[in-house]
Amino acid sequence: RWEELHVLASEPPERHLLFAGDADDAANGLYSTLSDPLCTATAPGCKVESHPCERRTLETVKELAGNYVCWKGSKQPNAVQASLCPFVRWKRVLIKHPSRCFRTVCPDPCDSQPCQNGGTCVPEGLDRYHCLCLLGYGGDVHCAGKLSLECSVDLLFLMDSSAGVTLEGFLRFKAFLKRFLQAVVGQDSPMSVGVAQYDDDVRIPIELGQHKDAVRLVKSIDALNFSAGRTLTGRALQYVAQHGFRSTPVFADVQDDLPRVVVLLTDSKSQDSVAEAAKYVKDQNLFLIGIGSSFMRAELTMVTGNPQQTIVYSDPQDLFNRMPELQRKICSVGSPEGCQAQSLDLVFAVDASSGVGRENFLRLRHFVRSSCLRFVINRDVTQIALVIYGSKAHTVFALDTHTSKSAVLQAIDQVPFLGDSASAGSALLHVYSDVMTVQKGARPGVNKVVVLLTNGGGLQDAAAPAQQLRHNGVLVFVVVAGDTEGDTLLRVAGSPNYLVHISSYEDLQYYQGLIIERICEEARSPVNLCKPNPCMNQGVCILGPGSYRCECHGWEGPHCETRVLRGDSPRSPTLPPRSHVQWSPRGLQHFSRALQHRQRQ
Repeated sequence: RWEELHVLASEPPERHLLFAGDADDAANGLYSTLSDPLCTATAPGCKVESHPCERRTLETVKELAGNYVCWKGSKQPNAVQASLCPFVRWKRVLIKHPSRCFRTVCPDPCDSQPCQNGGTCVPEGLDRYHCLCLLGYGGDVHCAGKLSLECSVDLLFLMDSSAGVTLEGFLRFKAFLKRFLQAVVGQDSPMSVGVAQYDDDVRIPIELGQHKDAVRLVKSIDALNFSAGRTLTGRALQYVAQHGFRSTPVFADVQDDLPRVVVLLTDSKSQDSVAEAAKYVKDQNLFLIGIGSSFMRAELTMVTGNPQQTIVYSDPQDLFNRMPELQRKICSVGSPEGCQAQSLDLVFAVDASSGVGRENFLRLRHFVRSSCLRFVINRDVTQIALVIYGSKAHTVFALDTHTSKSAVLQAIDQVPFLGDSASAGSALLHVYSDVMTVQKGARPGVNKVVVLLTNGGGLQDAAAPAQQLRHNGVLVFVVVAGDTEGDTLLRVAGSPNYLVHISSYEDLQYYQGLIIERICEEARSPVNLCKPNPCMNQGVCILGPGSYRCECHGWEGPHCETRVLRGDSPRSPTLPPRSHVQWSPRGLQHFSRALQHRQRQ
């Protein structure tokens, strides 16, 4: 009943009495009406327009159908009167009324042509859109093709050319490789690229650094032929580790210290063993990244040793969408590793008891070795110490023993298996008293972490020294393989955040990324300069704003390192028995090195 609606609607009724032929028009009309006089919420560039329209209503009307004979009563008894009567029927009819309708007209969000490289823009509402990208550009919302690969690396692609990958798969890998290199290799690109392919045999048709521009690289890749032999991935990995990174520097004493990365492209299960070959590659300080379809996930993880270093795709289109992910993984190798150059004193305490066993001890040793590869090791960034323990703890090397990654790795390879009973408590107490000390290379003002690797045996006496370490500002991170009592583990770790419980030693590699991430969170946390106590000989550390001082009793020197001489013997006139010398983080490491040098003399 339009008359009633006219009475109810605000003035002018033609703006506030809405009619729409379908639901979309109804929503648009209501939005238009509310936007203009009430909310002024019309999107920028949009305007409200009116247009002639018809409003229709379904009404019931009375219609004369005709006159029919009907019977009527009569005043006379026993008499009937007949006559013609009008017959009316009710009919539902659609009545049209001329009117004006309103709609909000906005510019199309795709008018600006936001999708690049041939992508198709699909609008979503008034102000949103998404891009349908061509192959190889789906990793970016606007189909942008240029990936920034500004990191300096030696990069070798190892491409599967065996029968298992099929000709179609080989051509797909070639297309992916060409598209990726076109996107990342520029005129001043700091990286060197090479390409190898394999089946029964291994060939390196594009030597590392042979071409410096994308055009020549792409032409050389186009010339690669499918060979269709057996899939011997293990043999190929070992070959490229031996022959793929031969460098001939201009000067004989110049060393190529760039990170070396092997990107394996395969879609066929290997017909030889990859585990030993992958270990050999990593032992040569090469980084492995694996790319394959989803059914290759397990083998690729075995090759790389880390799920974070594998890229799996669900379909051919998805492979090309993984280019930005590959770029990030390559450059995460070329940039500062570990904790992004945050200073850290890190101690690994490894269970070498009979409860672990020789074979599993070697797995723990390999885990420590591969973890050390993730850190920048020197006096200013990360210092690493290694302790092994059975019934007694032994320092393999202290924090200040090795100043390079190669020296640390070589020392880890020589660590022996002990084979007696386990006492994690004695190991942590040894770390507290004989490893995490200024005398043994610990740096004041630097975060400190102990990673305890154990099978869960011998932990009964470990809770107290673990708490002692925490009280002294040292984080205790517990990694346990196998079954053990959860309450005991939690007391040693102090928090579930610093406890990793895995079912078997074989699974340890899958948790490396998580463990290093947790360690690095600690490395980025604020430092208490008085924990652990930098003052020796029972000196008291007193914290100040950005510095500390040592209050000494019977000793003197910045860290109470010199005994006060009695009698007439001369003594330093500048430092009284109760020294109050302030130290800031800038000068701490220089003092620590000087002290260590003096103690060795």
